[in-house]
Amino acid sequence: MDTVTKMVVINSSKLLPSDVAIKMYELKADVMVKETCFGIIVSGERSVVDPLLLNIRKLDPYGIFIKERGFSPGEPYRCRATRRGGAKPGFHNLENEDKLLPHIASALKALDRGEIPVEKKQKKKLDIDKLREIIKGSEELK
Repeated sequence: MDTVTKMVVINSSKLLPSDVAIKMYELKADVMVKETCFGIIVSGERSVVDPLLLNIRKLDPYGIFIKERGFSPGEPYRCRATRRGGAKPGFHNLENEDKLLPHIASALKALDRGEIPVEKKQKKKLDIDKLREIIKGSEELK
């Protein structure tokens, strides 16, 4: 049995985590669903979880992001009860990732529209001779 736990991070203007959880319950899949501050955690057999999440992602393809979680719910290493409180390992990283999701969503939309990103010009490093001229000029002003 290949058990997997996946995080469904919801950064959508259309859906709340509770909407997604209700939809999962309606599909009556044999999975464990837990609502979190960032979305949903889904655990179950990979053969059930993967197709379920593909179906769920169709609700908002640019607002639902899925990633596999390294530990299953209740794992002592992750559980705050056994760690005596504080943020779970990886929480702060997820918090930072969540801030980037609107940018990733707009980039995905642009790619789907066929837009090609404009290449940014690389800034050249300041030439050492130019730096010496600047220093020499500032010394002369004194």
